[in-house]
Amino acid sequence: MRITALILLIIVICKSSLSAQDFAKFDDFFIDKTMRIDYFHIGDAKTEIITTDQIYKYGIWAGSRVHLIDKFNVGRYYVKIYDEKSEELVYSKGFDSYFGEYQTSKAALDGIKKTFHESALIPYPKEKIIFTLERRNKENKLIEFFRREIDPDDVDIRKDDLVDLTVMVFETDKNGDPHKRVDVAIIAEGYTRLDKDGFLADLAYFQDVFFSQEPYKSNEDNFNIYGVFKPSAESGVDEPRAGIFKNTVLNCTFNSLGSERYLLTEDNKSLRDIAANVPYDAIYIIVNHKRYGGGGIYNFFCTFTSENQWKDYLFLHEFGHSFAGLADEYYTSSTAYNDFYPQGIEPVEANITALLDPQNIKWKELVNDGKEIPTPWEKSDYDSMDYKWQKERRELNDKIAELKKNHAPMKEIIETEQEYELKDKLHADKVDSYLQNSKYFGIVGAFEGAGYVAEGLYRPTLDCIMFAKGDKPFCKVCESAIVKVINSYTE
Repeated sequence: MRITALILLIIVICKSSLSAQDFAKFDDFFIDKTMRIDYFHIGDAKTEIITTDQIYKYGIWAGSRVHLIDKFNVGRYYVKIYDEKSEELVYSKGFDSYFGEYQTSKAALDGIKKTFHESALIPYPKEKIIFTLERRNKENKLIEFFRREIDPDDVDIRKDDLVDLTVMVFETDKNGDPHKRVDVAIIAEGYTRLDKDGFLADLAYFQDVFFSQEPYKSNEDNFNIYGVFKPSAESGVDEPRAGIFKNTVLNCTFNSLGSERYLLTEDNKSLRDIAANVPYDAIYIIVNHKRYGGGGIYNFFCTFTSENQWKDYLFLHEFGHSFAGLADEYYTSSTAYNDFYPQGIEPVEANITALLDPQNIKWKELVNDGKEIPTPWEKSDYDSMDYKWQKERRELNDKIAELKKNHAPMKEIIETEQEYELKDKLHADKVDSYLQNSKYFGIVGAFEGAGYVAEGLYRPTLDCIMFAKGDKPFCKVCESAIVKVINSYTE
């Protein structure tokens, strides 16, 4: 007992010492303010150019003052900050970006160059820094492709608080110091002034959804939730295929990257200016729309629609992407990507694998004893069932878009939408029943079919929020990854 107590005391002392050292490092290089570096990301599938836009100083630093170096090794990109004098790495963060996804699209492969606006948030430096960006090559190794010196005393840095008097902030679940909490900004999109009460109701509803799900349920005290409301001129968002365009504060749109259900915004500056009204580590965009749609980009932002039958699933699934860098585990539905995961290269995400080393699978400690790797399952029957529905789903969505575009009678549009929703629900129930009746259900192994491809990539379990729509938990692998990210902000 004395030995055990002594070991525990040593652990506590070591942790305290480490925290003190890390706090000292923060105080050596940074002050408790935020530096936002806005830049343009330009190119196509083969070219990539960065040009800086504007640098800002505002607010407090919402992130951890202990974990300054990102060791997760997740994300297509990394921002890395070096002290200019000592050349010491003092801050880093992995992330994905809209541009990174665009590079895999047909348009980019055809050589069409586009410009995207992005932001890097870092603690405000005391002295000159070197701001660098790295990206992964085809072997997933990080290669630096941009660097510039930044002087924190530069007169061109905007040093206002970016307070927008048209923005209303609602601290719906404030649990403590932003430096030791995960600060989540839930930002309204497509809500007019008359929709404010609807936004508040949606905010309360989805906060309950969030904290009813593990691992968030057990970690509610580690989160601060902020509702951020700036009224849009019109309700809803753009539906380009239906010829519908709305004037909204964030300019979100369906059909992003050509995918009818992908819902993103390219208006990063407006998003960051609105989000700057609160301290934040992660951004949710809650979209006032009834169609199924959303998107999540790691350490960038995520979107979801608030009024469809899968809203709870969307809310949790998309945040899994943007907060924890989890991959999509599904593979039967169409996407706008081409070779998103290069063949024969191990993905960096925690929940999918190319299984290049079956004896040392990345979630090895969670695999059920005695389970075969790769793990067999009733894949051919599932594929036959799901590919058939995906074809019908696309046809129904095309029909709805055409009806709207041609201003068909509202009754016909509503009936077609209801037909789609009913069939979608029946199919999801069929998938749930099929997977739950498998002898492999609930087992952690390595099941082929993941990351948008049917062969060569594997997921940890048959089903998970990152695999199929419905009311279901994260698998143990995804849950473990989320907990590690929560700890990185709160320890």
